[in-house]
Amino acid sequence: MPTITRDQVKVPADVMPESRELYIENYLKATRGTGRLMLFACDQKIEHLNADFYGEGIDIADNEPEHLFRIGSQGVCGVLAGQRGLIAHYAADYPEINYLVKMNSKTNIIKTSQDDPYSPQLHDIEAVLAMREAGVNIVGLGYTIYLGSEYESTMLAEAGELIAQAHASGFLVVLWIYPRGKAVAAEKDPALIAGAAGVALCLGADFVKVNPPKPAEGSPAEALRIASQASGRCGLVCAGGSTVDAKTFLTQLHDQIHIGGASGNATGRNIHQRSFDEAVRLTKAISAITLADATVEEALAVFNGEKDFSL
Repeated sequence: MPTITRDQVKVPADVMPESRELYIENYLKATRGTGRLMLFACDQKIEHLNADFYGEGIDIADNEPEHLFRIGSQGVCGVLAGQRGLIAHYAADYPEINYLVKMNSKTNIIKTSQDDPYSPQLHDIEAVLAMREAGVNIVGLGYTIYLGSEYESTMLAEAGELIAQAHASGFLVVLWIYPRGKAVAAEKDPALIAGAAGVALCLGADFVKVNPPKPAEGSPAEALRIASQASGRCGLVCAGGSTVDAKTFLTQLHDQIHIGGASGNATGRNIHQRSFDEAVRLTKAISAITLADATVEEALAVFNGEKDFSL
């Protein structure tokens, strides 16, 4: 099982001396002391409206937002990522969860064919600092950039300023970076994904969430290795995508880490669209691979309830 000590956390130079110990504490919390991130993505209620939470193939429990927090509490996750308001409504009842506040969001109503995407920042960092002062266990912030959009420069500037403020306050930052817009012919082109990883590093992010690349030849995991190298000290994680069967998902995750060099995972629908019991078991199976280097077979045994996993 990979582990890191406090002295092994590489603290960015823009973390103020008075915030250094808090940054280290938040980094170790988010990565469960491993240096790898298991991010439970719960930001889709704005991003995809209710389509990801109610409908065919989705467990009825998912239509109740508290389902997300029950999973985050009873499962094994590094951070639960969601918008400030969503977290504010439930955090008092689930104080043990490590929270990452998603600072910008947009719906999917306006399509790329109508206008290039822009996801505006919803509030300033002071609103998040106030929640932390009130006792909410916030360890990091998140922001989405649509690379290649005509509004790219605005998002880059917002993200850069946010990261500087976040680090000065001891927060981690995870960037969601997706090439998207009329100028982008192939959103999952391996070269673009690697470019997105490098952008995240240059902006100062601690982790970057990207879509798995789709190469013309070879496997996605092999193509991902180029992006993982390009991200340098910014850990790269892949979006989980639409729900698939557990074996397929866990195999993809194992390959992303052990072939592609990913520093964890960022999973939403594949977890929360399931029943509570199944979702909790899947978080443990995912974490067994992400945080403890379990094999796919060992993780499947956790998912099937044949063995337990906890940290």
